[in-house]
This record gives sequence, structure tokens and C-alpha cells, in this order.
Amino acid sequence: MPKPNLRLTPQRKIILEELRGTRTHPTADEVYDLVRKRLSHVSLGTIYRNLEFLHSQGLIRKLDKIGPQMRFDAFVDPHLHVCCVECGKVGDLPPDAASVVMRRDPALEAESEFRITGHWLELYGICADCVTAREEG
Repeated sequence: MPKPNLRLTPQRKIILEELRGTRTHPTADEVYDLVRKRLSHVSLGTIYRNLEFLHSQGLIRKLDKIGPQMRFDAFVDPHLHVCCVECGKVGDLPPDAASVVMRRDPALEAESEFRITGHWLELYGICADCVTAREEG
């Protein structure tokens, strides 16, 4: 949940706009490349600090369990991710892909004897680009 009286600087606004304009779940370096097209003077350190700030305010998600580098997602609504095992591309899945987990079904809590406060479900596969490359090569 975003915090009240949030100060969005021009850099933060542009970072957020760039993240909301893509579904590729970019790394900090990729965010830097996107933002530099609009703010040529921005530093990589500024990108890292602002990504951390936006995450702390609940405006973006960190995807730290997908691949070797941290990725970022501006879509904070409940959804799952899938990662290509060949190229590392990350895609979104709809919430109903794991509806029992996403609904926090009381039966799941009763069965596990845990109050479920969050989840992490890892899904891996091969993206369409890599499937095509395999078939052509």
C-alpha cells in the first residue's frame, strides 16, 4: 500500500513510468538504460536508490528469486511469474493460475496449521522465442 504524502521526484516518476510501460521485469541495469533515454544525466546509483525507495513505498515489487539478478515489477497486483530456463526471460501469469494460493483459502491454512501471509511459487519453462530458436536451429 503506497504511503501518504509520497514525494515522487521527476526521476522517480520516470522510473515508475518506464516500469509500468513494460512487462519484461527489467533488472536495475535495464531500468537504467530505459531511463537514460529520457534523462541522459541520471546515474546508475540514482536508479538503484530510487528503485529501493519505490519498493519501500509499495509502488514496485522486487523479484529477487528469479534468476541471478534482481528484477523489478511495477504491477503489484497479485500475480505469478514464470521464468524461461534458457534465456532468463520473465513473464506474468494470471492470478487464477494458482487460485487456491492466491485466494489464501482458509482450508489451506487449516491443513497446514499456518496463517498464510504470502507465497512464492516458482514456475519455469521455455519462452516462445527460445522454442522458435530451437525449432529453427
